[in-house]
Amino acid sequence: MNPATREKLMGVSVATLCSALFKRGLRNQTIQDVRPVQPKGRNMVGPAFTLRYMPAREDRNAMNVFRNPKHPQRLAIETCPEGSVLVMDSRKDPRAASAGDILITRLMMRGGAGVVTDGGFRDAMTIGGLDIPAYHNRPSSPTNLTLHEAIDINVPIGCGDVAVFPGDIMVGDDDSVIVIPAEIADEIADEAVEMTAYEDFVTERVKQGHTIIGLYPATDESNLTLFAEWRKVSGR
Repeated sequence: MNPATREKLMGVSVATLCSALFKRGLRNQTIQDVRPVQPKGRNMVGPAFTLRYMPAREDRNAMNVFRNPKHPQRLAIETCPEGSVLVMDSRKDPRAASAGDILITRLMMRGGAGVVTDGGFRDAMTIGGLDIPAYHNRPSSPTNLTLHEAIDINVPIGCGDVAVFPGDIMVGDDDSVIVIPAEIADEIADEAVEMTAYEDFVTERVKQGHTIIGLYPATDESNLTLFAEWRKVSGR
């Protein structure tokens, strides 16, 4: 992805991105029922690389399937490009884990920008302590083989009720994760930076005791004049 776009998206909130996408008619881009394993205080940004699970069938999911070097779960960890976010479709079912700490550590060491599942992680406390941003529904100790079969990588998936296509731009903060269609990521990033600057100005004014009426949104033109002056002073 465009390095400048990545840098811009590192400094904006998922909430602001929701508003920017809402203006374009995209109202359901936030992955539902997924949250940080442990807040990192910084954003996760990167193109989506996907892994799809399907319901497990007992005759296909014995422990020895992991001996296959082409097992899709293992292959996803070993082929997710540096700077990308591994996004897993675990059918919104956290009763069995999507992955554990060893695999996520390997993803981190290979330069993955983050990992997202609409299921759960085993060894979640350990994953939370890693430097890589990780998002899931809740901790889940059973192996994925209990309920899930990893079936395909880097194909369109659903994750938390959101369509995710390979290459879509994933942004996560300490609240949640959003999916930005790749073709509009640059313009969304630009708009979100502008929105964030105004929101910071508004927050400062509100803390000074000013009303939100006419300020948020800026229906009073005098606030836009004050905003322009604020930007000059603050370097924003």
